Amino acid sequence: MTMETLTVRVRAVEPVADIVNTYELVDPDRRPLPPFTAGAHVDVHVPGGPIRQYSLCNDPRDHDRYVVAVQREDAGRGGSKLLHAEIQPGKTLTISFPRNNFPLFETAKSHLFIAGGIGITPIMAMMMRLRALGADFHLHYCSRVPERTAFLKRLGAEFAGKVTFHFDGGDPSRGLDVKGLLKEIRPGTHLYCCGPGGLMKAVKNASDHWPPGTVHFEYFSVDATAPKGGNTAFEVEIASSGKIYAVPADKSIMQVLRDNGHGIDSSCEEGICGTCATPVKSGDIDHRDMVLSDEEKKSNRWMMVCCSRAKVGKIVLDI
Repeated sequence: MTMETLTVRVRAVEPVADIVNTYELVDPDRRPLPPFTAGAHVDVHVPGGPIRQYSLCNDPRDHDRYVVAVQREDAGRGGSKLLHAEIQPGKTLTISFPRNNFPLFETAKSHLFIAGGIGITPIMAMMMRLRALGADFHLHYCSRVPERTAFLKRLGAEFAGKVTFHFDGGDPSRGLDVKGLLKEIRPGTHLYCCGPGGLMKAVKNASDHWPPGTVHFEYFSVDATAPKGGNTAFEVEIASSGKIYAVPADKSIMQVLRDNGHGIDSSCEEGICGTCATPVKSGDIDHRDMVLSDEEKKSNRWMMVCCSRAKVGKIVLDI
C-alpha cells in the first residue's frame, strides 16, 4: 500500500520571524484542496531530501490553500535548511493528504494553549477555528526574543486579549510559570501544548492531576529522555493469514513486514507522525511513540510499527 500524495505549487513564501518562513501551497490547476481540521499536518517531500511533517497554520475554512511555517534548524537533519534555501514561489512540492494527531475538542467549555517557538503552528489554526465558533480560549506563547517569535504582530493584532507572550531570553527560569498556571483546574477546560521537549515535559509533569482526556500534546521530535525498555526478539502474527514472523532485537516490526512483502505506509519512522498506525488484535505492547494518548496506549488497540515492540510473547496485528 502506497500513501496517497498531492502535487502542490508554492504560491508565496513569507518571512514571519528571523528564521521562520511560511509557505503557501495551492493546487497547480487552482482546484480546491482536500479539507483539513485544526491541528492537522502534512508530510512534505523535501526535494533531494527527507520527508518532514509540518502543521497547517491557516484557517481550516480555507479550501484553496495550505500554509505551513518552517523554522530553519541549522543543527537539524537538513529538511528545513533545504526548504529555506531552495523553495521559492513557482516551485512544486509533493505532500501527503492532511492528517490530524492533535485534534481540537470543539465542545470543551474553554481551551488553554501553551506554545513554545515553532510549536505555535498547529495552534494558529486552532485559534482561528475557535474564533469562528465564538469559543473561549487563551494562548500562552513562550519564546526567547520577539525577533524570533513567529506571527508576533499578527497575534497581537488579531487576538488581542487572547494571547500572553513570555520572553525568557534563553533562561527558562524567567519564562512562563507552568506549575503555577496549571495548578488549578478549570472545569471543562482542555489543555493543548506544542513546543520544545523541555517545555512539553514541564507541561506534562505540571498537568498530571488534570482529568484524563483533557490534556493534549503535539510532538515534533522524539523525547530522548523518555524511558524505553531494551530491545528483545519477539514474534508478530498477521491475523488475516496466520503467518508468523520473527522480529529480531535489531529490527522493527515495520522492517520485518516489509522484508516479507507487506507494504506499510511510513513517514517519520520515529513514532511522531502516526502514518504507520496499525490495528492490534492481541499482545502486550511496549508503546514508544509520541502520537497515541495514555488512554489509547492502555487499550492496546493500535501501535506504531516503526518503533513500538512487544513487551513479552507475541503480537497479533489485525491486518
